[in-house]
Amino acid sequence: MTRRSCTVYVVGITCAVLLAVGIGLVVGQVFRTLMHKRLKKEIVLVEGSRVFESWKKPPPPVYMQYFFFNVTNVNEFLQGAKPEVNQIGPYTYRWEYRYKDNVTMVENGRMVAAYNTKSFVFLREKSVGDPAVDSITTVNIPAWAVMNKVKGSFWRASMVSIWMNSIGSGLFTTRTVDELLWGYEDPLLARVAASSPEVEKVFGLMYKKNGSNDGEFIYHTGEQNYMDYGRIETWQGQRQLTFWNSNYSNSIVGSDGSAFHPLLNKNERIYIFTPDLCRTIYMEFEKDVEVKGIPAYRFTPPPSVLASKEENPDNEGFCVTPKECLGTGVLKVSPCRKGAPVVASFPHFYLADGKYAAAIEGMSPERTHHQTFLDLNPTTGVIVRAHKRAQVNVLLQRVPGFPTTRTLNETVFPVMFINESVVIDDESAARVRKLLLISTMVSNFPLIIVGLGGIMLIVLVILLAKARKQKSSAEDDTAYSPVNDKEKEDPQNGTYIDLTPKADVQA
Repeated sequence: MTRRSCTVYVVGITCAVLLAVGIGLVVGQVFRTLMHKRLKKEIVLVEGSRVFESWKKPPPPVYMQYFFFNVTNVNEFLQGAKPEVNQIGPYTYRWEYRYKDNVTMVENGRMVAAYNTKSFVFLREKSVGDPAVDSITTVNIPAWAVMNKVKGSFWRASMVSIWMNSIGSGLFTTRTVDELLWGYEDPLLARVAASSPEVEKVFGLMYKKNGSNDGEFIYHTGEQNYMDYGRIETWQGQRQLTFWNSNYSNSIVGSDGSAFHPLLNKNERIYIFTPDLCRTIYMEFEKDVEVKGIPAYRFTPPPSVLASKEENPDNEGFCVTPKECLGTGVLKVSPCRKGAPVVASFPHFYLADGKYAAAIEGMSPERTHHQTFLDLNPTTGVIVRAHKRAQVNVLLQRVPGFPTTRTLNETVFPVMFINESVVIDDESAARVRKLLLISTMVSNFPLIIVGLGGIMLIVLVILLAKARKQKSSAEDDTAYSPVNDKEKEDPQNGTYIDLTPKADVQA
């Protein structure tokens, strides 16, 4: 066997092995499976894991922007006119300290307990003005809360009405942004607190939230099942809420919005429990996006989350009573707000029934500015960008025993909306990109083997072609060729044929 034929055999065998192994690995997704197993092992809430420290102390800055609706025609509205508001903001704060406090492993390490502590620092350069100076005219929430609390008793309602007149507490109030956010002593609440010590004298939309937490959460670590990574087991010791009227409405499902399991699927729903809304919401895939070179899936709440009970029967449990059930896009959260007639929605009544925005002059819902969304890297589950947007409203309507409300029609009145935003920082983004590159290379290693097999196949074809060509040349060199000696010719009579002379007969 020649050296050339040996080379052909070696190349052929190598090509066959590479293609067989490569295609087998691709079909079996062996390396992809190994990489996914590695991710599932690394992304768990236990000491020493890749994500534990960043879960306890998230590095990207989170910004809280507050936008207020300043009422410009209070007197006209109280006389029956359409209310007019103009949006003022943002007043921006950074979560200067955002960390998990009192982190403790429980249930033999299967779960972890923690408190979400938040502290806010005002950012003047990202705000429209000074919150200590700027004033907003808005709904007097303490007054409406007290009025709704006593509306079932004629005598109590009459007494509160007299108090309000004596101290000048009206249906609307003008306060600084600082007061509305972080609290002020309300004269009506102070009067009520004298006989009801459980009532707070101070009111503020963010009162007691600076440097505080929402109570203890217990989370699954994800060690036993990666799908449980960051999933809430209990909140404040409860597996279920008690505010609503059905098991579905009271369910505590999903994460707290800070952690999501790896290997996300476009077809799944992600669930987030939000203490501010006193309920669990869900999000669905909308589109593919990219943030700082990181591919991500955008998840956003569909209209069904805040749909009316007619459009989504599951939401019937969120009705305070059968008579106190609002329409699509709004949720009355008074059961978890001490009876105050507070209503939650998306900003400017985005995704709500058009009648709510139409009832207020100055509302202009826009997807770009008012949509809530999460951009999650599907491989790691890391949040690369998020905007959580919610609006605080107050339900205004006639209240028996309070003559000043007699001209009012039922109105969901906007007070302010919040935009909580975060974008992954550059250092974290670089780490995620590196991890994704490694994951891609490992997952695609079988394709590299197939590619090498393809190259060897091309080499084999070239060698076989050369060998065939050389063989053809050799055969041409050894083939039969006709003799070219010319037959003898007679110079006179043409062709000369030489015959053997006859023997003499005589002889």
